[in-house]
Amino acid sequence: MYGGAVLSLVFNARVSTRDVDAVVNGDPTLVRRFAAEVAEEEGWPDDWLNDGVKGYRSSKEQMRLLEEFGGDAGGGLRVIVPSAEYLFAMKCMAMRPEGIEGSHDISDIELLADAAKVEDATHAIALIEQFYPASRIPPKVAFGVQEIMERVTLRRTASHNSLPAS
Repeated sequence: MYGGAVLSLVFNARVSTRDVDAVVNGDPTLVRRFAAEVAEEEGWPDDWLNDGVKGYRSSKEQMRLLEEFGGDAGGGLRVIVPSAEYLFAMKCMAMRPEGIEGSHDISDIELLADAAKVEDATHAIALIEQFYPASRIPPKVAFGVQEIMERVTLRRTASHNSLPAS
């Protein structure tokens, strides 16, 4: 799983998400059938389980096991999620404007900057480069990260300055 579902389940950053970004390893036929059944039963859109995130995956993924559901001899289900650092880099690479296609990328990047302990724009770019070659990082991402990290730094400074003296 990736995206908003991870922000909801792992980081408690959202109450809900519009869809679940997921990639199924192996034959996805059974999962697609179950997803269609859930969509019909719940009245959800057919694309609630979305694999469009494949375009943002890195060959240097940093993932961890969230949950494992045993099955039978034929298999089971393991839910694997990205680290805060990797999800930060993925969100930076996607960086859709807020509200476009239901995007929360920019506010997610700000939240993940704290979760991944990203110090500033230089650190952010270096973190993205851990997962993606520098040549694949578009200028809009570099400029966007600079702006976002300036806001994060200002927020952190304001928060730190408002703490009572000890």
